[in-house]
Amino acid sequence: MRLFLRAFVAALLSAAAIAGTARAAGDVLVLNSGDATLSIVDISQLREVARIPVLREPHHWALAPDGRTLLVGDTGGNALFVLNPDSFAVLRRVPCADPYQLGFSPDGKFLVVNGLARNQVDVYDAATLRLVHRFPLASMPSHLAFSPDGGRVFVSLQGARRLAAIDLGRMQVLWQAEVGRAPAGVLWLGGRVLVALMGEDDFAVLDPADGRIERRVVTGKGTHQLYLSPDQRTLWVNARLSNITVALDAGSFAVRRRYAVPGGPDDIAFAPDGRLWITERFARAVAVLDPASGAVQSVDVGRSPHGLFLNAHAVPASVARAD
Repeated sequence: MRLFLRAFVAALLSAAAIAGTARAAGDVLVLNSGDATLSIVDISQLREVARIPVLREPHHWALAPDGRTLLVGDTGGNALFVLNPDSFAVLRRVPCADPYQLGFSPDGKFLVVNGLARNQVDVYDAATLRLVHRFPLASMPSHLAFSPDGGRVFVSLQGARRLAAIDLGRMQVLWQAEVGRAPAGVLWLGGRVLVALMGEDDFAVLDPADGRIERRVVTGKGTHQLYLSPDQRTLWVNARLSNITVALDAGSFAVRRRYAVPGGPDDIAFAPDGRLWITERFARAVAVLDPASGAVQSVDVGRSPHGLFLNAHAVPASVARAD
């Protein structure tokens, strides 16, 4: 009997040690816009381990300049959920009008929030979250990107075929330029502004001074989001309607490889092991892409997953387990 008890305890300790090792690899927070929840996915086990309820419709997130808090925008709930980025514990909730896409300026001064449904762009003081200025911008302010100095923010106007440039020092709109149908993701790269065109099959490259289009780069139908790799050598572009993720040279924009990713690939997070985590907007899943082999694994999450945040060192808080 003693031998059995010793073996049983040893097995429990071994299982706990294995679980601890697996969780130490970190987790991915997935924003499920279709069912008002946040999924926590274990990186090592490739499975959902917890789910956090929010109000109505979470889409995007922003990490505070000091790295201590993670803001999740709930558009229909008109609120920002403030989370601990290490544990994903919800710390508090802050009222905020229609926070669809949001981001902190690189200089740490402002939080800019795109209100897609309300046709407005709000600028908040980053430290106090006090509203500083509101820009009425039609139609459907969607995604945003900042100049490296934080002096300007560029906002795609999805319903107006335009990109708008805002001077955050003078609090005024500098210009609006027509770029194509349903502009979505925006990225500053190499002194230029890139805009993904969801209603087209390419992204536009603009001069940030005046919005003049310098070139267009074909990627795939429903080009939606653009991400720069951590080593800044590869530009990753998701074409939702073609169900592909495209890797391009970040300098020349030459296409290196196209990867088949099902379910309408949308947002991307980069894992330390080199894999890409990609939300499948039209499915209840997140794809995990190995760029070397092209292999794609799928992890079940909530309905219509959109933004996702990867923390390579997180250990989730004690919340209700999905399993």
